[in-house]
Amino acid sequence: QVQLVESGGGSVQAGGSLRLACTASGFTLDEYTVGWFRQASGKEREGVSCMDPTDGSTWHKDSVKGRFSIVRDSAKNTVYLQMNSLKPEDTAVYFCAVDQVTVQTMCLLSPSEFWGQGTQVIVSS
Repeated sequence: QVQLVESGGGSVQAGGSLRLACTASGFTLDEYTVGWFRQASGKEREGVSCMDPTDGSTWHKDSVKGRFSIVRDSAKNTVYLQMNSLKPEDTAVYFCAVDQVTVQTMCLLSPSEFWGQGTQVIVSS
């Protein structure tokens, strides 16, 4: 079965950390650009961090630069979003998606039609 599964969400206080995982089954993540997106209540979905494993390029939304990092574990067929120094405005449902486009296209246009089910992140002040 071909699917993406996100995990690792939860509730933390501001300043805390979470590591989200995007695990693929039925295909190899190394062959695709992987993007992390989020959608806060009442807001549009936005790209957060994207990685192209073929050349190692990454893209991060300005508001998360220096706080979030995206890391690939090929052995586990998983891409992680490490989130540090979390802020209440990071509260959202986080999704991962894959496509074969550049990291800029992935994160800015979110063209993918293949998404996970999402994982909730709540950051309290």
